Amino acid sequence: MTMVPNSPTYLDLISAALGGKVLGFSDEWFAEASNLVTPTPPIRQPGKMVFTGAWYDGWETRRHNQAPFDWVVIRLGVASGTVEGVEVDTAFFNGNHAPAISVEGCFSQNDDEVLSWKGERGGWETILGIQECGPSQRFGWKLDSPTQKQYTHVRLNMYPDGGIARFRLFGHAVPVFPEDKDAIFDLAAAQNGGVAISCSDQHFGTKDYLILPGRGKDMGDGWETARSRTKGHVDWAIIRLGAPGLIQNFIVDTAHFRGNFPQKAKLEAINWKGEGEPGADSEGWVEVIEPIKCGPDQEHPAESLVKDQPFTHVKLIIVPDGGVKRLRVLAKRAV
Repeated sequence: MTMVPNSPTYLDLISAALGGKVLGFSDEWFAEASNLVTPTPPIRQPGKMVFTGAWYDGWETRRHNQAPFDWVVIRLGVASGTVEGVEVDTAFFNGNHAPAISVEGCFSQNDDEVLSWKGERGGWETILGIQECGPSQRFGWKLDSPTQKQYTHVRLNMYPDGGIARFRLFGHAVPVFPEDKDAIFDLAAAQNGGVAISCSDQHFGTKDYLILPGRGKDMGDGWETARSRTKGHVDWAIIRLGAPGLIQNFIVDTAHFRGNFPQKAKLEAINWKGEGEPGADSEGWVEVIEPIKCGPDQEHPAESLVKDQPFTHVKLIIVPDGGVKRLRVLAKRAV
């Protein structure tokens, strides 16, 4: 999952790793629009030719577009989100790059209706006005003020045609909670507003992977720390829940970690009312799971020891080090 550098509370709302999905486009003759939301950096394979011509890792449309712009519609990977910044990368597109772009958003629960607007105005609102682009480089725009409205879909417009390798939409997830107050759901999940705010170490894989959907594709999309050499060492990661919750159960998943899973895992929680975010040594952490023995490539369910107190953050502690794919915090909202 792509994060804004030095801003751990911002995430790429349209990343495929988070569940972002391309729903439609005006054209993708040379290269597929779905490449735009690939979480990894674009690559180049000089000399590789396909039916349509040279292969590109990005979205590329035909020449001589007669409409004002080509477009692609993307559904966010979160229930909805507010936007703070935009990034467009034209890596390896030189001479066929997008001369300019703009970004629009809408809030809708109807994908078909959004797609029916195609390149017309419809219900789209401007997030970022027309901005110039150039060949083979990254462009970033921080909005003068974050959007007050939340969006479910965005449309990237490219004037008039050309190629873009990657598109990032940075902001905050705005969860849509169940109406049933007793509903139990994953309050740590990024889609529900959870944020991994800090950790002791992330040498091989970042803490942000812990709260992504699914069980990942390999060992590369989980949280993994360096090997420790100090007696009594532990590693930890702190996650802010999407809302204060009454935690019922946890799942610690070591999917794909087969020779480097932790020996044990335990969990603590805190109802934080101080300024900023709690640190690993802040007063008030409560043990909600006693240390459980971990194994390779499996889910480890555990029942919370404290189900009747609200908590705002959880701290996953692994003994002494290793890799964890996902952490699920199944809770009721503390209303």
